[in-house]
Amino acid sequence: MKIARAIVGFAALLTLAAHLSAQTIPDGVQPARLPPALRGVGFDPQLNARLPLDVAFRNEDGRDVSLSAYFGQKPVVLVFVYYGCPMLCNQLEQGVVATLKTISFNPARDYQVVFVSFDPRESPDMASEKKQAAMSRFGRPETVAGWHFLTGSKDSIDELARAANFRFTYNQKTNLFAHASGILLLTPDGRISRYFFGVDFPPRDVRLGLVEASAGKIGTPADHVLLFCFQYDPSSARYSAAILRIVRVGGVLTFAAILVAILLFRRREGRAARAGKPGAESNLQGAR
Repeated sequence: MKIARAIVGFAALLTLAAHLSAQTIPDGVQPARLPPALRGVGFDPQLNARLPLDVAFRNEDGRDVSLSAYFGQKPVVLVFVYYGCPMLCNQLEQGVVATLKTISFNPARDYQVVFVSFDPRESPDMASEKKQAAMSRFGRPETVAGWHFLTGSKDSIDELARAANFRFTYNQKTNLFAHASGILLLTPDGRISRYFFGVDFPPRDVRLGLVEASAGKIGTPADHVLLFCFQYDPSSARYSAAILRIVRVGGVLTFAAILVAILLFRRREGRAARAGKPGAESNLQGAR
């Protein structure tokens, strides 16, 4: 019972950590006022920051790989988790799978998905189990080559997490980590393009983020129209309507509609005038 209570209590701290780290700490709030387990926890990615792609990890099959193996051609969805997490990471993994499942883009063909464990004690066997569970929920076996679950040494984990501004703490008494929750969208050359916080991600935002991270190499014309009307806000980590752009587009369309209406009206007047001339001449001749 004591162990169960400890897990439940710490899980609540994890959820609070995700909430706090999904936004900047307001002015006047000092880190010392946070619960001890949450001090040092945060997730503050910097747009356009480049991640180190030469760091070494092991994939779910136990083979040594470098992060660069998943970059070069396609955008990448990067997720920090640890596979033994009793609550938050499971929700995050399920949220990522659920969101990507609603998007018509396919891993391997259009983008890569990379989960990285930040617990250096975890094994490729644990990573393999997580991949199997994710593939089962995703339901598209043809995309298996686009999903990657990695483990690595403390040095590799620390180097990657530091570049992403992902900070976590470990509690020896509970054997659990306090950490934030979110995903990174990276360009093919490893730069942070977009990020989203939490465990549930709007499919529209993730889709637009992937289109932007790919520099327009994936997506439909409708996606590019939406990107013109919506812009990413780093402070809220969401896409919102670009009101000024929409107003400008509306103004241009309104002006174009008025111009077309004037041209059509004048064309009809011209046709009516030309059609009426022969009749007028014949009436004059009859009067003579």
